[in-house]
Amino acid sequence: MTVLDARMLERLMEEFRRSMQGLLKDLCRDFTRNYADAVCTFELPIDWFLSLGRALPQAEYGNWKVVGWIESLNDLLYLVDIVTQVRQERSRRDIAEQLRAEFREKFYEHGYADEIFPRGKPEPRLLLGRLTVLCHRLAREITQESVCLAPRLACAWVEKQRRDAWLLPCDLAANVERVELPWGCAVGTTGVFYEATGAVRSALQRAQGQGEFLITASGIELLVGDRTYPMMTCGSQERWHWRRFDPLPLRKSRYGSLVLGPTLVYGKDKAPIGVRPTKPEVAVRMRRALSVIAAAWPEGDRLLALLTSRIVPLKADGVVSFSYRHRPGLSAINCFDRDQLDLIDDLIHENSHHHLNLLLRNDVMYQHDHNQEIFYSPWRRTLRPLRGILHATFTFTMGAILFERLVMWGSGKTGKSGWKKAGLNQHDLARARYRCLEEIESVRYSLKDLEYAGRQLKWLTGGGKQLVKHLSAALAPLERRMQEYEQEVSKSAFGPALRRHRTELAQARETLSLM
Repeated sequence: MTVLDARMLERLMEEFRRSMQGLLKDLCRDFTRNYADAVCTFELPIDWFLSLGRALPQAEYGNWKVVGWIESLNDLLYLVDIVTQVRQERSRRDIAEQLRAEFREKFYEHGYADEIFPRGKPEPRLLLGRLTVLCHRLAREITQESVCLAPRLACAWVEKQRRDAWLLPCDLAANVERVELPWGCAVGTTGVFYEATGAVRSALQRAQGQGEFLITASGIELLVGDRTYPMMTCGSQERWHWRRFDPLPLRKSRYGSLVLGPTLVYGKDKAPIGVRPTKPEVAVRMRRALSVIAAAWPEGDRLLALLTSRIVPLKADGVVSFSYRHRPGLSAINCFDRDQLDLIDDLIHENSHHHLNLLLRNDVMYQHDHNQEIFYSPWRRTLRPLRGILHATFTFTMGAILFERLVMWGSGKTGKSGWKKAGLNQHDLARARYRCLEEIESVRYSLKDLEYAGRQLKWLTGGGKQLVKHLSAALAPLERRMQEYEQEVSKSAFGPALRRHRTELAQARETLSLM
């Protein structure tokens, strides 16, 4: 059984859920025992977090939203510890310089480094203030997200605490990290969204989304300025006063539902500017792409069903797709500037990031990286750190497998009709052959670098070396089966591009390689 086998990943997913459940308990215990002052300063309701943790089914501990919430709490604990250290240091220059390097490596997916070091300099005199502001922001977001995970439970907790009310600051503007619409509340883990009524939306727009939840035993109200608006009422049944929107379902499997979320919109500077409702026709394209993967590569489809639970369309020029380690299962896919074959590829690509991130949570595969950009990336055509090369090699190996399966399926009797129904044509089939050969060349190049990193530099652990072996073994049969298409691709319109790609890799090996 290899790391590409769904049965192995099912076991790893179970272990991951248990580990996240344990992490939440450990974090709450650590805050209570060692950072009681910070709990008061940042108004962290630790007992509420524990109550929520006990109420969540274990299966929810693998959900992207729950994992992201716990990971944010983990980040906050780390930052609170740094605040404690900074306060104890008489000279803060050394710790500021160390933190600047550590933030780039530890939080490369977050914007924390930009908040603490906005000018890219240590600036030790400003360090404590910036860290404190960041901790306040994170604490508010974590607490708000916890209430939105289980609003009715929050009301029950207030009643159990014998409190008259719990007043909690909230931000109901669009959330670009979780890709949640503005002027409402995303509730639970399934993607349900409650949109505020017209009067409330207008008030929130004037207040730039800022308000307060007033949580009592009987329900939740929203305070915006000096006005109070009812949100939900607790009785024999939960009753919402806002309009409910359910996510667009793409399909169901034994692992749960795959849903389509709102659309994330980027501006010309490639930065997010808003979240918009997703049009129904996008779901049609997604379902077609999923049907192709299921027909051409059933095992890959099983991996997709296991690891991806929410897809959000991305409308952004020049941005293909992305996902976050701390939000496993959430994939942002550009389906506006990309054709159907690209869409199929992007779904597998982001799922492969979820796949590798799950493996990395189970096993430390690299060490001594220090974010050094010394390995040539055939995909970015720049030097990249080992971490980036490992992710790229893994995801594009899966991409090569996908293209090989598409070629074999599209060339067969049953695949030809399915190919047309999916909105694909003969040009797409020719491009799939080219893309497979192109990815084989790129992956083979980086596998040699990874082997060198493990053997000579000792930067790969035993688990990392084993992963490289599994990828090499997966690539070998593709190379053999694709040999019959070499001549056909060489004579096609894609031939010059493939020859140019091979020449570039040969030149990179001569001029940029460590080997």
